[in-house]
Amino acid sequence: MNDTSDKIPHRGRELLEVLARLGGSARNAQIAQVMGVSEETVRRLVKNLAEAGKVHRVHGGTYLSVEQDAPMYSGALEQNAAEKTQVARTSLSLIQDGMTLFVNVGSTTTYVAEQLRERAQLTVVTNSISVVGALAEHNGSRVFLAGGEVMRAERGSFGHNTEAFVRQFAYDAAIFGCDGICPDLGVLIANPAEADLSRVAVDQSARAIVVSDSRKFNKRAACVACAPEKITDLVTEAAPDARLQQALANWQVRVHVADPDARPITNDDKTI
Repeated sequence: MNDTSDKIPHRGRELLEVLARLGGSARNAQIAQVMGVSEETVRRLVKNLAEAGKVHRVHGGTYLSVEQDAPMYSGALEQNAAEKTQVARTSLSLIQDGMTLFVNVGSTTTYVAEQLRERAQLTVVTNSISVVGALAEHNGSRVFLAGGEVMRAERGSFGHNTEAFVRQFAYDAAIFGCDGICPDLGVLIANPAEADLSRVAVDQSARAIVVSDSRKFNKRAACVACAPEKITDLVTEAAPDARLQQALANWQVRVHVADPDARPITNDDKTI
């Protein structure tokens, strides 16, 4: 059989690795953000990989060529790639080599995991398959996957067993995303199981870091992630409005803004 693997250039292999870490499929814009190259470079690499039978191309995206698996898209990963990359890069300044971290499932935390590859000797506990793919056996880091019931759409595990495993560690920081941040209730999450797990991790952690793009500001969701006073840091790409800023200050949450001059995303800017 004619094996083309040896003919794939370094950048092509890197793109295949990125696709694998992101669950087998991604928008080209997201691949470009992760690799730090232009979309034109990604399209050129994808064209060559498609000719080698390694990937399939769809409009605006790419997925690994594995016959037994249908392509699985994570829609949230495809949205606001630039903003989530800004958030992830800013969050990296809060993390030092050798820390013990909990990283929850989520689209923004997937971007954070990619940035954490720059750190070394981390101990990472996660319920996210994507986080495992990004960090396992990289730069001397140790990664522990918390077992439990797997939710395919979330690409992660949840439930009592997951929570029990997470309780076994003491974290320097717990990193998690959200579905809304509002001035009356704080950080909100739509999935009850995810909210439960976030509360467990926050209780075990010296620092609770919420990573969120500004589209989540002043939005509501079904479940409270934790008492807002337990959040220590919010990392975002644009400053909250005055009312939300005041609420965060009252809760003593430190706000880290990637671009202080940027205006928050509104519903009119992009399609969710």
